[in-house]
Amino acid sequence: MKISTLSLLAAAALTLGACGNTTEQRIGGAAAGAGTGALVAGPVGAVVGGAAGAVAAPSVVRETRRATR
Repeated sequence: MKISTLSLLAAAALTLGACGNTTEQRIGGAAAGAGTGALVAGPVGAVVGGAAGAVAAPSVVRETRRATR
């Protein structure tokens, strides 16, 4: 059960990482979101948090860079 959840999460991270602005931003956001989601809601939270982190990461990085200039 845990192995299939981890493989699903890894596949989702790779898929979402390939469609972003930069791969590093998407994968980093997915990892942070998945870690946070796993702490809050377990395996389901990890999947949802990873997807949300991958989608939101480029805009967060962009705004952070603007704010520090």
